[in-house]
Amino acid sequence: MANRIVNEYNPENITHPGETLNDILKERGMSQLELSVRTGRPKTKINEIIKGKISITPETAIQLENVLGIPADFWNTRQKKYDENIAKKEAAERMKEYSQWLKSMPVNEMVKLGWLKKFDDVALQAWELLKYFGVNSPSEWKNIWDCNDIAYRQSFCFKKNPEATSVWLRKGEIEAQNLRCSRFDKQRFSSVLKTLLPMTKLNPEEFESKVIDLCAESGVAVAFVPPLKGVTVYGITRWLTPEKALIQLSLRGKFEDIFWFTFFHEAGHILLHGKKDIFIESDDKKDAKETEADVFSRDMLIPFDKWQNFIQSGNYKTKKAVSGFAAELGISPAIVVGRLQHEKFIGFSHLNDMKRKYDFAE
Repeated sequence: MANRIVNEYNPENITHPGETLNDILKERGMSQLELSVRTGRPKTKINEIIKGKISITPETAIQLENVLGIPADFWNTRQKKYDENIAKKEAAERMKEYSQWLKSMPVNEMVKLGWLKKFDDVALQAWELLKYFGVNSPSEWKNIWDCNDIAYRQSFCFKKNPEATSVWLRKGEIEAQNLRCSRFDKQRFSSVLKTLLPMTKLNPEEFESKVIDLCAESGVAVAFVPPLKGVTVYGITRWLTPEKALIQLSLRGKFEDIFWFTFFHEAGHILLHGKKDIFIESDDKKDAKETEADVFSRDMLIPFDKWQNFIQSGNYKTKKAVSGFAAELGISPAIVVGRLQHEKFIGFSHLNDMKRKYDFAE
């Protein structure tokens, strides 16, 4: 009997503790009536416990300990495990109803990226996906990720593919939650941005962790999240708390000039605009705040007066000229090439061999 009591804590098939109580009574030759008299519980209640119709309460557990000598925490634990098991079985049945929602999600892509565990069972896979989003059901997912009254969820990219976009956005949240940040300090963040300019000359494996650590010290979480199929987002800026901002970049495009312009664009939103604003960068039309962030990024990477002098010199179409100007500024030549192309001083095919394509570790 003692071994059975120990094993009941972690059985493969969890039964109601009333079954264990009934076995103990039979072994001791004690009737339900006698147990009722000894515990002071009505016989009908004892019978309902044994039949699994009602739970063993903490008060009853203490009474059973006094009468049977079996610790109250044994009964409490058995009841808790039984209740949890029933709840999980009921939840598993509900999960089967979520198969259509599950099919709408890029599960295979998430598994390939290591964001999600793979299960053959539909219920288990749905359960895993809900845990990824931190919600209880697709209804809660819809309430959080598909509400039309929230600005960034009205964006074209979200309307086009809300499921995949929500997966990408959630991944940024998860990365940020796992990143310890100091309280946001605007002045410190401004200083950090200046120290990042020389890093534009480095490869991702050389600057990625440095960018994340330096920004975290000023209250900004940076997440580099691989792009998902159907997600047309370049980056997003939002405040997770009043003291913690998030810059999330998708690495779309992957050319270094696009990456750094997008990064400083998002940084501009943090420094220039309100904490209640959410900015998602895609192919949507730009508003005034997006234009302000563009100007911030442009002038942060290449100061306006220096750019004017460079262009007015007329010597900007050769590799030597671009490399010399970039060296003077302490930035990657690709940034100069990208701006020359964007402002149509050179063609989009000119000097492209000076631009690297970034590959970030997943």
